[in-house]
Amino acid sequence: MSTKQATPLMPHATASWLIDNTGLTFEQIAEFCGLHMLEVQAMADDLAGAKYTGRDPVRAGELTHEEIEKGQNDPEYVLKMHRAPVQVQRTKGPRYTPVSKRQDKPDGIAWLIRNHPEISDAQIGKLIGTTRNTIGAIRDRSHWNIQNINPKDPVTLGLCSQRELDAAVAKASKNLPEGSQPVTDTRLVDDRQALIDELKKEREDAARAAVEAAQEAEAEAWLAARRAEGVPEE
Repeated sequence: MSTKQATPLMPHATASWLIDNTGLTFEQIAEFCGLHMLEVQAMADDLAGAKYTGRDPVRAGELTHEEIEKGQNDPEYVLKMHRAPVQVQRTKGPRYTPVSKRQDKPDGIAWLIRNHPEISDAQIGKLIGTTRNTIGAIRDRSHWNIQNINPKDPVTLGLCSQRELDAAVAKASKNLPEGSQPVTDTRLVDDRQALIDELKKEREDAARAAVEAAQEAEAEAWLAARRAEGVPEE
């Protein structure tokens, strides 16, 4: 039983380069980059939502010119990775947050300040991966974007896990004076399910739009093939 080979370090950028610089088929590029064929086709037709700067896999040592030649000469040939990319592992440093989620950090910080005042700034910083200056600015409302910050559950936003949040709350609660209870704003607790439903709907809408775009790209490619063959459109 064969083992699935590694994919390029930057699959979309690599696919973009292969589309522009080789005669490989969409299937070959998709297989090598670990992408769906329709996604590669959408990139070739400029229908993809994001534009990628091409990354040369030959210079990166992941593919050879000889391998590309084999693929161009035989559409059924499956490209073989020359050298798998080295996976970069983080050891120390603050929690990494994807670029797409970094704009959500202030909302998550505001939610923690409002709902769990027992959690220290140091704990919030470690939980969400932010600085004390940012936390302080949100706490005293001097943050430059304070008017647009809406407290939202960091778990729902994907900034931390429920287990991590529960552990931070439990740890902070141990430091409270005996007999006291953390003061929380329960209004946002009721809003959590509504936010979850809203985010779920956004994901479903995005997935539906992606499927429709792929179907449109496939239909357009089919029509283009028929035109190239000289078949009149009905």
